[in-house]
Amino acid sequence: MSRFVLQRLALVIPTLIGTSLIVFILLRLLPGDIVDILFGGDPQASQQTLDQIRESLGLNKPLIVQYIEWVGGLLRGDAGISMRSGIPVSESVVRSMPVTIQLGLMAILLACIFAVPMGVLSAVRRNGASDLITRVIGLIGLSFPAFWLATMFLLISSTIFRWVPPLKWVAPWEDLGQNMQIMFVPALLLALQPMAIIMRMTRASMLEVLRQDYIRTAYAKGLHDRLVLVRHALQNAFIPVLTVIGVQFGALMGGSVIIEQIFSLPGVAFYLLSGIYNRDYPVVQSTVLFLSLIFILVNLAVDVLYGYIDPRIRHA
Repeated sequence: MSRFVLQRLALVIPTLIGTSLIVFILLRLLPGDIVDILFGGDPQASQQTLDQIRESLGLNKPLIVQYIEWVGGLLRGDAGISMRSGIPVSESVVRSMPVTIQLGLMAILLACIFAVPMGVLSAVRRNGASDLITRVIGLIGLSFPAFWLATMFLLISSTIFRWVPPLKWVAPWEDLGQNMQIMFVPALLLALQPMAIIMRMTRASMLEVLRQDYIRTAYAKGLHDRLVLVRHALQNAFIPVLTVIGVQFGALMGGSVIIEQIFSLPGVAFYLLSGIYNRDYPVVQSTVLFLSLIFILVNLAVDVLYGYIDPRIRHA
C-alpha cells in the first residue's frame, strides 16, 4: 500500500509542471495584458509610457525568463505579487481559500447525504415508483445549472419572502449560526448537480453488484437485507462512486466561481475570476496551480481510501 501511495505522489510533480506550463501559455495567448486593461485604450497614454509600465512589471522579458522567475519564486515560497493591488498572492489566497473550501465541503457533503441513499433505494426498487421519482430528481439536477437556480432563488426569496442572505461573510469559528445563514443556501444549490451525478453512479454501480452471485449467496444464508445491502453490496459498489465524489469535489473547488459571485462570497474562485478579467498573471497562475494541487491531493486521498474499501488494492 505504501508503495502505491509513493507511486501516486511521484506523479504530483510532473502534473504540476504540466499545469503550470499550460496556464502560463494560455494566459499569454489572451489578447491584451494588464496595462491595456488599466488604461483601456486611453488616447492620452503614449506608447512610451505603456512600455515603461510593462518594463517595470517585467512583462517585456522573454517568456522563458518570466516562467523561470515565477517557478523559482514558487520554489522559494513566493507566489508573486498582484500587479493590480500590489498585495502578495499567497496572502490573498490564504484569506479567501477557507470560503471556497467550506463551500466545496458543504456542497459535496450535502450531495453525498442525499445521493447515496437515493441511489441505493433506486437500485433496490428498480422500476418502482421510488426509482422513477429518484431518476426524475437526478435529471432535474443535471438539467438546471447552479447559477440559474441561484438567480431564481434570490429573485423569489427577495420579492416574495423579503429575505436575502447576509452579504458579509463571517467565519464559522467566529459565529457558526451567522456563517450557516450565509453558506447553507449556496452550498445546497451548488450540491444539486453533483448530487444527481453521484446518485446515478450509485444506482448503476449497485445494480451491477446486486446481480452478482455472492449477493444471492448472502441472501440464501438468511442474512438481513440491510446487512447484505450495506456490508456486501454497497461496500463493493462504492469504489466507482468514491471516484466520482473525488472528481466532483475537485470540480466544485474551481467551479464555484459563479455561485461565489452571485452570493458575494470572497472565495478563491471569485479572486481567480477577478485576476482573469484584469490579466493579473501572478494571481491567475499561482491560484490555478494551488487549485490544481488541491485537486491532485483529493484524488490521492481517494486512491488511499480504495485500499480501505477493497482489500485487494491494499494487498496488491
